[in-house]
Amino acid sequence: MKKALIVTYYWPPAGGPGVQRWLKFVTYLREFNIEPVVYIPENPGYPLLDESLVAEIPTGIRIIKQPIFEPYRFAEIFSKGDSRTISSGIIAKEQEQGTIQKLMLFVRGNFFIPDARKFWVKPSVKYLKSVLEKEDFDVLITTGPPHSLHLIGLELQKSLGIKWIADFRDPWTEIGYHKKLKLTQSSKQKHLDLEYKVLKKADQIVTTSYTTKAEFESKTTRPIRVITNGFDNLQKEPITSDHFEISHIGSLLSGRSPEILWKAIAEIVENVSDFRNKLKIRLAGKISSEVKESIEELGLQEYLQMDGYVSHKEALEMQNRASILLLLEIDSEETRGIVPGKIFEYFAAKKPILAIGPENWEAGKMVLDTQSGTYLLFSDKEKVKSWIMDQFYRKKTQGVKQINSDISKYHRRELTAELADLIKKI
Repeated sequence: MKKALIVTYYWPPAGGPGVQRWLKFVTYLREFNIEPVVYIPENPGYPLLDESLVAEIPTGIRIIKQPIFEPYRFAEIFSKGDSRTISSGIIAKEQEQGTIQKLMLFVRGNFFIPDARKFWVKPSVKYLKSVLEKEDFDVLITTGPPHSLHLIGLELQKSLGIKWIADFRDPWTEIGYHKKLKLTQSSKQKHLDLEYKVLKKADQIVTTSYTTKAEFESKTTRPIRVITNGFDNLQKEPITSDHFEISHIGSLLSGRSPEILWKAIAEIVENVSDFRNKLKIRLAGKISSEVKESIEELGLQEYLQMDGYVSHKEALEMQNRASILLLLEIDSEETRGIVPGKIFEYFAAKKPILAIGPENWEAGKMVLDTQSGTYLLFSDKEKVKSWIMDQFYRKKTQGVKQINSDISKYHRRELTAELADLIKKI
């Protein structure tokens, strides 16, 4: 049996999509004769918690831990709210940032390179060296963000020659929020240099999107494989709701709020009494003030239900109740390759998806390819209105449309088979 050492920051009880990718890989790897050993921080400062995920850790998995220094804990002395939102990736527009948030962003971008978990690199390298010198492992896997974890892989490969897979759940220097970190020219170059070293040295690179793969191919000749995120189980029978629920699960960052969607809904509310009487807009997760304000300015607050962060189990139930599932992304070139982890569980829910995002958005194209809904741009307000009304009248006459496309290739077991193949070949 092959043996893999997996270095990850996010692990239960961490909440959010970042934790589930490797939790599920670890769940299925032993079916493919690969024994995973997981290395995680002992005292992490997770911005989101989901205790229900602890029960999903497979029995018998060896987990090793070492302490981590978390500078965000000191930042909370000055502003707990700003610290939590910045660590979650929610960054307000420049004109809406207070002095403390501007200072935090500058410090985060220029003093914590590549990120605030950089202080875990040296102690982890020292500790894992001792582990790797005593035990035989076939492969080391690092997953980011935080991308500082790839520096652990870089150092261990350099000193011990171990085969190393670098898994990128998100881009590094090309991710959208990088421009908001108030980087000096020197800091920008440091990020690029570190990214270059990782991309040139990893024995195998894995990305979750083809856009990120193409970006990395312009920077390295190392082999790159796309292994997307996925879903575990198909949803149960849909829950019948008297409301027409338009639901979004996950963080809605500043800039991700599609004004055309809220305007389209407001215009339907004004003109169609049946729709007005049945509408419910449900948002679960961290929601920026900009999103809430844009909905309230259009007089939709009475239809809005903000659930806050919900557990993974609750998220699945919410998807099961929905009439429409929203998939939203910031309208910029940098976000074309972002494929939110929730899209795969949306597919599994078999509910119509309304995707609104940038032109040539990879996730939007996946919605069309799987015939799971529609993908529209920020300029398509009339099309948004028309599609929503089609779904509303269909529910009224026939019930919520059930999507029946073949999505089996996105099952976590199938995706783990691809990862196992890489591990065995390396």
